[in-house]
Amino acid sequence: MTLSSLQTQSKTEPSPLFRFTQRTLGGIALLALALCTGLWATPYGPTEADFLNRLSPPSAAHWFGTDHLGRDIGTRLLFGTFWSLGLSLVVSLAGLVVGTFLGLVAGAAGRLPDLALMRVTDSFFAFPELIAAVTFAGLFGPSTANLVIALSLVSWMKFTRLSRSLAKTIAEQDFVTQARLNGLSGGLILVRHILPNVVPSLLVLWTSSWSRTILAVSGLSFLGFGVHPPAAEWGAMLLDGKAYMQTAPHLMVFPGLAVLVSVLVINLTGDRFRDLLAAKK
Repeated sequence: MTLSSLQTQSKTEPSPLFRFTQRTLGGIALLALALCTGLWATPYGPTEADFLNRLSPPSAAHWFGTDHLGRDIGTRLLFGTFWSLGLSLVVSLAGLVVGTFLGLVAGAAGRLPDLALMRVTDSFFAFPELIAAVTFAGLFGPSTANLVIALSLVSWMKFTRLSRSLAKTIAEQDFVTQARLNGLSGGLILVRHILPNVVPSLLVLWTSSWSRTILAVSGLSFLGFGVHPPAAEWGAMLLDGKAYMQTAPHLMVFPGLAVLVSVLVINLTGDRFRDLLAAKK
């Protein structure tokens, strides 16, 4: 193999960040396929009660046991993925979109809009997220829709601060100055030059926000402010199993492990993505 061919191969070899993104998307696809297969293959329904098999331990018929109504815990964990991961994904994406938009506006619209938006952001930061979410959920009433609204109202501030800071830094770069001299409008500069450069850092922050939101959704459901039975949400399952913690601990162990593993995997993925971005710089 000649030197020129080695140079050509090194130029066409995908970057570690690209390979990591490719593997991550492949892993997500495999998990989605496994989830759909499990939902199709399970012989039980998420609300199907069997009073003759109440509080059964893990067995060949019920791999994760049954709850106090005889419902299969494994099936409820699978269906709970849509509630726990799905709701937290919606909330975290809403915070990402709203916070990024406000941060870019604050970073590019001038001193007065920047000052006003930052004061509003600081006001929301004055309250811990979970306490503020509990307050909003208590005011609106306990329901799934109000849970999403309450968590969305307190999920955008970190994205606003980060996107504003990055936008101000990038706006001083030479390529942005050149774009202004070429006559591009402020909106086009934001979309074409600033936004693509802030997205990677925002995605790292989003992964940690998603994992925190999983904990918040499960925590609020456990406190009675979120998803209510018979919906198979992991926090609601923990609430159902609390009364049987000593006699049938599997009712709380498996939903707790589902929350733990989900948060751990998302955080590790975000940490790896952050390390690759730092190495790229």
